Amino acid sequence: MATVLALSGSPSRTSRTTFLAEHTAATLRARGHQAHVLAPRGLPATPMLAADTHHASHARAVTLVDEADALVVATPVYQTAYSGLLKVFVDLLPQHAFAGKPVLPLATGGSPAHVLALDHVLRPVLTALGAEVSRGRFVLDRHLTASPDGAMALDHDDERQPDRVTDQSARPLPSSAYLPVA
Repeated sequence: MATVLALSGSPSRTSRTTFLAEHTAATLRARGHQAHVLAPRGLPATPMLAADTHHASHARAVTLVDEADALVVATPVYQTAYSGLLKVFVDLLPQHAFAGKPVLPLATGGSPAHVLALDHVLRPVLTALGAEVSRGRFVLDRHLTASPDGAMALDHDDERQPDRVTDQSARPLPSSAYLPVA
């Protein structure tokens, strides 16, 4: 059984991106993995902006990244790039924080043109941190809908897409567990 940390880089409280990260974590848990979601928006801002890794909350978040066997990195696409919140959080991490770890990038955005942010903006950062970056998945905002009670849902085809992405290339981890990442 692998330990997977899903990072949601969304600054929003009612976030489609966080929903997608939680949905992916739930899929992984259903397959026997330990999966947790970390939303850096819940961390104190002042120490994060000062890159204070000694602050207790931030030190714990960095430890969670270090202890994970694999990661899911989810971000909304703003101005053709990943979120500033994700950037500030990544700046807290050691230079090779993702070294040798499979990382599944996920992005949400309002236009199909934003899909390029996965490969041209997010992938280089994840690779620089040492990640074994998989193909990833982009989901249009309009395919993530909120019901009147505030619950989120993926549209019919997109409901199956994260599962397909996580199924496409299951790879063994050192513990012989299988972590489905694309």
